[in-house]
Amino acid sequence: MASGTDADFLEFAAACSGRLFRSACLLSGDWHAAEDLLQETLGKLYPRWRRIGRLQWPIAYAHTTLVRTYLAQQRRRSSGERPTETLPETLTSDGDAALRLTLLDGLARLSARDRAVLVLRYWEDRSVQETADMLDLSTSAVRVSALRALERLRVLLGDQLLELALDRP
Repeated sequence: MASGTDADFLEFAAACSGRLFRSACLLSGDWHAAEDLLQETLGKLYPRWRRIGRLQWPIAYAHTTLVRTYLAQQRRRSSGERPTETLPETLTSDGDAALRLTLLDGLARLSARDRAVLVLRYWEDRSVQETADMLDLSTSAVRVSALRALERLRVLLGDQLLELALDRP
């Protein structure tokens, strides 16, 4: 039988896992890695749930934990798993899917920190201050990182992004 604290945590996990998983997918660029990242994040939250559950915004704490866990994984990157250049799936001709895949590919080619800044600022629509707090950076560092990461993304994607954007119906 689950205690009140366990039940509260299970309720929180069920309610917020979707949002956390989307962020994990964008950060990691891989469905399975995102599942692992979400699981590790929830595993870190559970032992501290009595304290975290009393916070006004436990989801914000969970997002911060998710991003920091992702960045720590990227720093240690000592596992034997390595991404490959080719995927077994074939691309569809859907313009939106092609655009999404191109953007995801571009994000995957950025550094972990740059990817985290772009995902938090532009995908999750977080403020500069929120992003800075989550990444433990100054607000000016977030602004500069976002500016440089967007420029790198434009260079990496080149005309490919413009072509896809113009081909949309």
